[in-house]
Amino acid sequence: MSGAGTPDWIRVPVGDEAARWATRGNCRRVLFVVHNVTSASRLLDVIPLFHDDLRVQLLLTCTGSSAFQAGVHELFADTGLPHVPWEQALVTPVDLAVSASFGGQLNLIQGPLTILSHGVGYSKRLATAGQQDSPASAVSPAPVFGLSPEWLLTDDGSPLADALVLSHPEQADRLHAVCPQAAHTGVLAGDPCFDRMLAARGYRERYRRALGVRRGQKLVVLNSTWNPEGLFGDGGDADVLPQLLSRLTSELPVDDYRVVAVLHPNIWYGHGPGQIRAWLNRARRRGLSLVDPLHGWRQALLGADAVIGDHGAVTFYAAALGRPVLLGAAPLSGLAPDSPVAGFVRGAPRLDAEESLLAQLEKVFADHQPLDAPAAFTTSVPGESAERLRALFYRIMGVPEPSWPASLEPLPLPPYEPPAPSAPLRVLTELDSVTGDAEEVGAAGDVGGVTVSVRRLADPPGPTYAFRAGDDGTAHTAVHEDTRETGALEVADVVFRDGAADDPRLGPPAEWTAEILQRYPYCSLAAFLTGPDECLVRTRSGHLLVLRAVSAPGADPGAYASALHALLAAGSSAEELVAAGTMNVRAGAALHAVSVTAAQKAAPEAPG
Repeated sequence: MSGAGTPDWIRVPVGDEAARWATRGNCRRVLFVVHNVTSASRLLDVIPLFHDDLRVQLLLTCTGSSAFQAGVHELFADTGLPHVPWEQALVTPVDLAVSASFGGQLNLIQGPLTILSHGVGYSKRLATAGQQDSPASAVSPAPVFGLSPEWLLTDDGSPLADALVLSHPEQADRLHAVCPQAAHTGVLAGDPCFDRMLAARGYRERYRRALGVRRGQKLVVLNSTWNPEGLFGDGGDADVLPQLLSRLTSELPVDDYRVVAVLHPNIWYGHGPGQIRAWLNRARRRGLSLVDPLHGWRQALLGADAVIGDHGAVTFYAAALGRPVLLGAAPLSGLAPDSPVAGFVRGAPRLDAEESLLAQLEKVFADHQPLDAPAAFTTSVPGESAERLRALFYRIMGVPEPSWPASLEPLPLPPYEPPAPSAPLRVLTELDSVTGDAEEVGAAGDVGGVTVSVRRLADPPGPTYAFRAGDDGTAHTAVHEDTRETGALEVADVVFRDGAADDPRLGPPAEWTAEILQRYPYCSLAAFLTGPDECLVRTRSGHLLVLRAVSAPGADPGAYASALHALLAAGSSAEELVAAGTMNVRAGAALHAVSVTAAQKAAPEAPG
């Protein structure tokens, strides 16, 4: 093999001396060809089809052809598979090469090539390198990526791939129409990405809990594909997503809605995760979470109550799962007009950035009817991709399939990531008799008497907010100790923080609450959130109380602290509340019973 002396070329399990060093040297070689992290995500879906087969050696290579190279090295390290430098890969005979992109000199690979789609079928227009430099590109539309002669054929007119994986017959029809020379390479083998989502639908509540969605909350997922025309782009309807994120995280009550964003890997790695976090800092301080664009986006879609997106594949997948979808950006110029995605974009409801976002979300929930086309056109063989793809791969390699059933990896449970708003919260409260149907009251526990309705808004614009038309609600300000708006602590009615009760950096929660009341003389109540369903609070009168959800999961315990503040401000005493033993809190759409117990006898009134 030429180039054997090149320093970065590997020597085992492939290379001139591989037979000398490899423990298992008679394996079939399967080369996964990575263009960037986006295409790699689809390859990761199918790698498990080779698990447990000692006859197969898996290899990774990167073409280096994508402008988006960040993240690839870390991805390779995570897989633990041998990384073959591209120049070495081109001179290494393989039994099967699998790519999820058309980038790079794929025609030079020394072995049969299978190409998968890394999105929903083939719907995007993308100029080839030659067309980008051509004056004709300014007047003629770019070819459909992966479904046009420019991408499917080599310079001599022969098909680039030995097998082109299709998920639906409509793609085969378009392939026959636009490139008959490659029509015989089309193989109907489904969509492994969507199949993994379909198999995980029963874990929706687990994914919601992992994202910190509480009972009574709705999860809104914002999604953007890459390029200036996408929701996060600054072309077309410029800067739609930053404005939406700013408005959503301030207009939607934090106990009613959980907001997360899923950005295309080319956004995430192209601009850098640190830059994305910097751009969205204010929204994150209001409670927004950024979902891992490689490992967590599918779980977010499965847990979503609504998705605000654009013409990208993730939004189409959301509609295919039956989720309510609003399009914040909907350019058609970059889509094949006869593709299912283009049909979806033409007919899906639009988000009006000039109107109330809360009202539009409530309307889409009320009016939602799942769309038939996205689910129908995502795959014509749901649940069959593992079986079909493995049969294809082994047929190309010329070896019998393993005896065990083909299967894909289940979607993993994401890390627990509750919202962490540190922006000042404007809290609106109302006292009223408990209302709700028997099921709701039963879910809350043994409730009765007066309930406190709590609505919290993160850093909302304007000086006043109406809790409900015609009602006079009591308002106060609650501020996290770690807020960036440190001046707000001086005028906060409630100061809170979250953390472990045994965190040595903070000291015991009882001491922290006393310190806060001493430091901020205008503060009426200090709350240490010691767990997901409980908090320790100290009142200005010196009472130390424990508030805990009677039935978990409950609301954010910060809402309990604000409810207690409202009851005390309305004239209730700490002794009366402890004697009653329970207070009732409506946060979001759920009613919660909260136990009130004394942590210790009343201490002397705090200074100030």
